[in-house]
Amino acid sequence: MRTKEITFRDPVVENVVDKFVSRSDVGFAKYGKTLRDDHSDIFVWVNHLQEELMDAVLYMQRLKEEITTLKEEGMMAKLAEMDVTDSEVWTEANGFSYTIDEEDK
Repeated sequence: MRTKEITFRDPVVENVVDKFVSRSDVGFAKYGKTLRDDHSDIFVWVNHLQEELMDAVLYMQRLKEEITTLKEEGMMAKLAEMDVTDSEVWTEANGFSYTIDEEDK
């Protein structure tokens, strides 16, 4: 194993590097070899990549849904504080439109 001293000017980059090193440690503990020492067939590598990218798309979709829910809840809370009349439509700068009915107040 090699040791390297690195000076970081950007804490975000430092955090990412730390995560890469940690991930490498987990993989080595699990498989007992480094990526360099893994001589799997190229199809296996392509398959691993495909699976990881599919997972990434799922995570991205889940995050989008969560962000949308949080934005909608935030907008509803803001509207609840306002004096709105039955069935008024409010459009915010972010493009969300809401129709407020009496039962929603």
